[in-house]
Amino acid sequence: MADRVPGGQHSGGADLMRWLYSLLMALAQLGLPRKLARRALAEPLYAEAVPERFGRYTGTWPAAPGLTIWVHAVSLGEARTAALLIVRLRQALPGMRLLLTHGTATGRAEGARLLQTGDAQAWLPWDSPGPVRRFLQQFRPDIGILIETEVWPNVVAACQQQGVPLVLANARLSERSFHKAQRLAWLARPAYRALTAVWAQTPDDARRLQALGAPVQGVFGNLKFDAEPDATQLAAGHAGRASLDRPVAMLASSRDGEEEKLLQIIEENWPLSQVGKGVVAIESIANQPQWLIVPRHPQRFDAVAALVQARGFALVRRSRGGPWPPTEANGAGKREDRGDSGDRAGQTPTIWLGDSLGEMALYYGLADVALLGGSFEPLGGQNLIEAAASGCPVLMGPHTFNFAEAAELALAAGAAQRVSSMGEGVAAVRALLAQPAQQHAMVHAALSFAGAHAGAGQRTALAVQALLLA
Repeated sequence: MADRVPGGQHSGGADLMRWLYSLLMALAQLGLPRKLARRALAEPLYAEAVPERFGRYTGTWPAAPGLTIWVHAVSLGEARTAALLIVRLRQALPGMRLLLTHGTATGRAEGARLLQTGDAQAWLPWDSPGPVRRFLQQFRPDIGILIETEVWPNVVAACQQQGVPLVLANARLSERSFHKAQRLAWLARPAYRALTAVWAQTPDDARRLQALGAPVQGVFGNLKFDAEPDATQLAAGHAGRASLDRPVAMLASSRDGEEEKLLQIIEENWPLSQVGKGVVAIESIANQPQWLIVPRHPQRFDAVAALVQARGFALVRRSRGGPWPPTEANGAGKREDRGDSGDRAGQTPTIWLGDSLGEMALYYGLADVALLGGSFEPLGGQNLIEAAASGCPVLMGPHTFNFAEAAELALAAGAAQRVSSMGEGVAAVRALLAQPAQQHAMVHAALSFAGAHAGAGQRTALAVQALLLA
């Protein structure tokens, strides 16, 4: 069956290209069980409900009154974003049933918290015609909502063929991703064009999406601005900060390579002096401020812990229990061995590791300033909005293309500063902490910035409601 394009035209060429794509996906699917088994060694959830990846289910989802709203949130970040929209959807569509799908273990674990009685959760099947068709026949959604970027050609085509409206909400498309999509225009254009509606985060996102043929129907802003930090966690973080005798600097949502850069800079600025037969550390960047590292991905927690110890630092992990924040008065929590000869035992600066899920508000409340993870390697940067909503000033590296407009808005509002490297970022941390008035001004600017851009969830929910009633 040919894809329909605007104006009632057919695109046989698009059908042929998607057929070739489907053939490649079918061949790649043969290796999926082995890939999932390998990933399950580190994240056991990948071994759960594996047949769902192929569109095979036990039993049927019972028919029920009300609308079935399908939301796809591929990973952890999208699941947290979806949570903000789902609250508004339940208000706009009383009695709705939620079907929540994911692609990663962290996304599925986070999404499980959002389910109510009658809802369902599943893996989004592999993007082949058979698994996708069986998925839609199993759950019969009234509408599908893809969060941010997840546009799969066979998913879109199957929804179009079965009359399921499919929309892209909180849509973003970086310049880099746009150029990649242009190189794959034979596949990307028919998929974007066949969506029912697209609601973009920013005018630049809208422009790029429209250039690929997407039916952009509004620029609603970023759903992440609707997030409100956990008040209990935030209060605990603030109380912890008040109990300390020095400020806390955080590397927030760090990615591979960034922790190594930070630790190297701390180590290089950790001068030693001989005192008799012993060695003591001179007061330096290494122990003023207190450094906290919070990795973006939980599967890297142990690797980052090992990296800290390999560098010769003492380590306190949030996951090991003990008082938090750790202090010298309480023995620095459950402090782990450093992994070196111990010549500097008792003098070694301690690195705190925030190796827990769902506690970012606690960490931001504790920190006086944060270096933005993902922005010191060419990875596009992580979300800075949660930091702003928590009143934590942000220092960004050069790479923020995943959140380009939010980054520029934060800079303009005075909630963030841009630096060119990790070394410059560490120097900026020290400079900011030496100027309390400027740090306090950035705190107030961050809170104002976050509050000024809220409302995307309500706008999106009302657009979904209007589409279903049309």
